[in-house]
Amino acid sequence: MILPSKPRIINEDEFAGVYEIDGLYPGYGHTLGNSLRRIILSSLPGTAITSVKIAGVPHEFSTIEGVKEDVVTILVNLKKVRFEMATAEPQVVTLSVKGVKTITAGNIKVPGQVTVLNKDLPIADITAGNASLDIEMVIEKGLGYISKETHQKDKVEIGTIALDAIFTPIKRVNYEVEKMRVGDRTDYNRLKITIETDGSVTPKEALERSIEIMISQLQAVVGFKEENKADEKTQSVSGEVSESDTRVNVDSDSLKTRVDDLGLSTRTLNALETANIRTIGGLARKKENDLLALEGLGAKGVQEIKRALSNFGIILKES
Repeated sequence: MILPSKPRIINEDEFAGVYEIDGLYPGYGHTLGNSLRRIILSSLPGTAITSVKIAGVPHEFSTIEGVKEDVVTILVNLKKVRFEMATAEPQVVTLSVKGVKTITAGNIKVPGQVTVLNKDLPIADITAGNASLDIEMVIEKGLGYISKETHQKDKVEIGTIALDAIFTPIKRVNYEVEKMRVGDRTDYNRLKITIETDGSVTPKEALERSIEIMISQLQAVVGFKEENKADEKTQSVSGEVSESDTRVNVDSDSLKTRVDDLGLSTRTLNALETANIRTIGGLARKKENDLLALEGLGAKGVQEIKRALSNFGIILKES
């Protein structure tokens, strides 16, 4: 079977790009295009607001005197604010405005390691001179989309409103498939992928990362599980990771990926940082029992790590 070409750039800027892959076997255009589209939308890390506290507002179904929008509308607008964050730790950002004014994302005050990407985004309108709007927001890193019920497991104090978190840095992705000639056949596929991001990641990086994730997932399921443990001992991971129960090959670049980019919870990241574990390669050399022994990292944290490593085709050795 003829293998397809490497992706090539049709046009590209900071936020959007169009890429083509030629020579796909008949039918593989849709197979690959749909799979990459789903991965791009669901599996790339980004930053989003996860909770909000608005002064004088007890719950989301409230109104604010002197503010045109109700609280529900304000929250919807806040979900659209895009951030770039240079740390894995949750950060608190604030918005404090008084007097008649159209408030935009550019009015949000952020610490040095946080940048607001879409500063022109409207958030609310203050219509009275003596009215004010004071909001405190928590932003976090994560993957894809997580509902507020999922990420807000603990009880929150009165006045704190949890938000559905749209972490994905992707604004739009679609694909087209057309037929092309390869040799004597005219039914091979050309795949065209269009990607638009929020600016925290380039479209090219989004495509490359999604391909890496797909490859690692497929590598993890190559072959059948053998009962003979001696056979398992012959399996190894490249890039100086060689564990008898780590059953797939992982490229060295993936092993250099920082744990900050895995979308792990703050508690788990803190435990790994304390243990001086900063890359996937460092994690892959550990056994489950080693991780369970780390201060601040319990069974739940280990399961979270195992799920994240599975995206790279890495299976931790149990003992």
